[in-house]
Amino acid sequence: MPSFSEIEKENNPINTVITYTKKLHSLTGRNVIIYSSSFLTDDSEETFIDSFDKNGFMSVIKDLDKSKGLDLILHTPGESVAATESIIDYIHSVFGDDIRAIIPQISMSGGTMIACSCKEILMGKHSSLGSVDPQILYIAAKDIIKEFELAKKETSKSPELIPFWEILLSKYPENILIECENAIKWSEYILEKSLKYSMFKNDCQNKIDKIKHELITSTNTKDHRQNLSAKKCQEIGLKIRYLEDDEELQDIVLSIHHAYISYFNHQNKCKLFVNQNGEYYSIQTT
Repeated sequence: MPSFSEIEKENNPINTVITYTKKLHSLTGRNVIIYSSSFLTDDSEETFIDSFDKNGFMSVIKDLDKSKGLDLILHTPGESVAATESIIDYIHSVFGDDIRAIIPQISMSGGTMIACSCKEILMGKHSSLGSVDPQILYIAAKDIIKEFELAKKETSKSPELIPFWEILLSKYPENILIECENAIKWSEYILEKSLKYSMFKNDCQNKIDKIKHELITSTNTKDHRQNLSAKKCQEIGLKIRYLEDDEELQDIVLSIHHAYISYFNHQNKCKLFVNQNGEYYSIQTT
């Protein structure tokens, strides 16, 4: 496996990405697609999942043998719920339930939702997924609801606190509670649909409900950006396989990961889509 510094010195990391993507295909016999974002060095909205990303998926899926299944390498901060749902529905309409997610480092929010739609998730001990609780005005919808519940509880006991809470809650627009409740219901619906695509196709509802609770409404998650390790993901019930169990597979996956990170360092790009045939599609940073 080439080190990150060796790939940086090569100064042509896209070739390394393609070379190791082909090696992964040769090892597994499965289709390989990379969906990666430059979010680690660029926190702009351009790095987030959006509706335009489907064009990238369509470009690299077009000429693949769909009967060979799909290994989907994910590196994304997530974001748009609507775009995420559309991407999940699309890739499953093409590959059915034979999709594995591979997380070389981190796949948050909508990226976690995509991973949950796969039959299993391959993670290293260094890899992370995240919560999928919806954010309203950059605040967790569940926390906004809790704030209103606290206001109701405190003002019922101590009416003199009403002016204080009126000022505090005035920062929110009208009907914010309805928006929060609808956002949570939508996230729960998409996550349940995703889990039933493949990972829990024939399992009992209790397993799905536990995962929904842990990833959306649980108080154990203190922040939307909180990283969930492979061990934690396994504990909440997701089907996790460790990359460390297959050294050759891990070496190839990490080589791909280091190479596309280097690619973003050298190119003015915010997204990269690649398949095992050497076809790739990138999105320019504006």
